[in-house]
Amino acid sequence: MTNASTITVPHLGTSTIGYQLGKAYDASLPTLVMVNSFTTSVEQYRPQFADDKLTGTVNLLAIEPYGHGQTRASYEQFTYWDSAIANLQVLDALDIPEAFVLGTSQGGWIAARMAILAPGTVKGLIPLGTSMDFESQRSRDLGCWDGIEFCTPAIDALAEPVGDDWVIPTELVDAVLKEGLGEDIPPEERAFWHGTYQRNYTGDAGRKRVRISSINLRDRDGLRGRLDGVRCPVLRLHGTEDPVYSVVNAEDETKLFVNSAGVELRVVEGGQHFLSASNPDDVNPATAEFINRWK
Repeated sequence: MTNASTITVPHLGTSTIGYQLGKAYDASLPTLVMVNSFTTSVEQYRPQFADDKLTGTVNLLAIEPYGHGQTRASYEQFTYWDSAIANLQVLDALDIPEAFVLGTSQGGWIAARMAILAPGTVKGLIPLGTSMDFESQRSRDLGCWDGIEFCTPAIDALAEPVGDDWVIPTELVDAVLKEGLGEDIPPEERAFWHGTYQRNYTGDAGRKRVRISSINLRDRDGLRGRLDGVRCPVLRLHGTEDPVYSVVNAEDETKLFVNSAGVELRVVEGGQHFLSASNPDDVNPATAEFINRWK
């Protein structure tokens, strides 16, 4: 079953947001918000919650975006900006005055939006396996995937209402896992995600959430022109085996954080797209060191 608790925030006509704290909140420690990738949930950060050294360094707080996990809103439509606002409201509701924010893939877009919206709240930004662009020809020319080609068939297939017995097709889950974790996924990990997805995405409401999440990925606005609004330090981590966004793209975009207190790109040899899951032994200590340096 899901590890998420829920909390109510006012955004989008009142929302119930799924989140997970690693342990009881300790105001003497810095907080790390973790934002999960496309159609996953707080369970994506199991390797971080299981790391005693990391949990002893920071308060770990995973928050599920709109369309994901246990997060629900009164309104059916939402964007990545809405998730960024809701995440900031979760911090307010939990009485956490400031935080570092880590985001994997789409979580990186939400994390960056949080930093742009609330520079006084976000103390540091840690984007993993992500891009700050929209699904542009520029990004494809730099070796990134074609997100339009990936998302459009699912968007079209999910256009019609379904019955209460509908669950997300495992073919869609496997397509996401392949892009995120590569070809060599242990059977128990694949089975875990099949079960998690099919609990999170059921019935017509589940169909709608998957579809809007896919539309958001395909049709999102880019952030390249807004990155001068990021004031906090940035640690960007990117895997060499990421099939979605390229190292070259990450190198190019690092130059756009012109007003950041400090910017660093670390390339992780053999790292996959869902870098926090594929390479926690690289991500976790780098994250702890970054937070200790800037807290």
